[in-house]
Amino acid sequence: MVLLVNLARVVFAPLLEELIDVFAIGEGTAGLIVTLVWVGSALLRIPTGWLLTRVPRHRVVLGTGVVLTAAATFTAFADSVLTVAVGALSMGLASGAYFVSANPLVSELYPARVGRAMGIHGMSSQLAAVLAAPFVTLVLAVFVNWRATFVCIGVAAFVATLVFYRTAERADLPEAGARDRDLFGAARSEWRVVLVGVAIIGCTGFVWQGLFNFYELYMVTKGLESSTAKNMLTVVFAAGVPAFFVSGRLADRLPRVPYLLSILVAFVAGVLILTRTTGLIPLALVTAFVGYTIHSLFPALDTYMLDTLPDENRSSAYAVYSGCMMVIQAGGSSVVGALREGEAAYEFVVAAASHVPFLPALPAGGLAYDAIFSTFALGLAVVVGTLLVLQRAGRLPQ
Repeated sequence: MVLLVNLARVVFAPLLEELIDVFAIGEGTAGLIVTLVWVGSALLRIPTGWLLTRVPRHRVVLGTGVVLTAAATFTAFADSVLTVAVGALSMGLASGAYFVSANPLVSELYPARVGRAMGIHGMSSQLAAVLAAPFVTLVLAVFVNWRATFVCIGVAAFVATLVFYRTAERADLPEAGARDRDLFGAARSEWRVVLVGVAIIGCTGFVWQGLFNFYELYMVTKGLESSTAKNMLTVVFAAGVPAFFVSGRLADRLPRVPYLLSILVAFVAGVLILTRTTGLIPLALVTAFVGYTIHSLFPALDTYMLDTLPDENRSSAYAVYSGCMMVIQAGGSSVVGALREGEAAYEFVVAAASHVPFLPALPAGGLAYDAIFSTFALGLAVVVGTLLVLQRAGRLPQ
């Protein structure tokens, strides 16, 4: 199920070029469609946290399977940019509700091996990201229609939901969250842990959203052929498969916060190096490094959050953290699209910057990808530096 809900989130990235051609839209509009997937993934996270104070986790997971099946079917019949956007939002809703309910369930099923369990769960999710581009390529080659992509997802989601229902009926499910009945009380009680999680993944996810959703187009601007550029996106996600597995195990063994901060430093360095790299082999190596580091972060942070939060607050506090961080990171794609196209908001920034002494002039038609992503990385470096100072001062919850 986690493979399917993540496929619903990432499948739009390899479809962007197709959607741009079919609906005659620009990169800004395409970026907005992708952003809506992640906005949808953010919207239901806190309401799902409230629902989990009243409904068992496995029943909510089952409901997300039903929503995903319906959303994929709707998107398959979309006939305009607006309906595609609504479908993207709906598929995002299913994924957000799934992760908020399934991640605490997985951690409670394996309380002695939280990192390992989250690593395996995340690795299964990552397989969807690896398969997304080849899956889209295969579907387009066989059916010559982008709609078939969502038909396949809808059918698979329907089958997986039925299997999950039968499995949950027979399973001995944990009762660790039985006392978790106060959503916002849990968030107030665990606000320091929640804030650390939001700062780390919200800011890093913003950079990552903008980067991976435009990765194929970015690689084309670096001189790669379109087919090779699409494969680079696969390299990014393929590097994440071992990253989830290895990082989950390391998270069980290493001091949590120092390990998280070391991953962040490596990711910032990787993005900065990427903006200065050209040539197929160097780009492939840096791409693999960036993919490995960013996907190492996710199981490490989930392990930190879910193993640190107590039973009576776990699901509620995790839902608040999850919803807040998704709102922050969801805008990465639309911001990159706007900066590339030189839309109105960007032109306003250009005009304002022209009156600031010593500030270099910004191009009126939009920024290059290298300039955008290097700026993003430097902004993230400020956040990471602040966290490092707080860690040295002993101000971060361990």
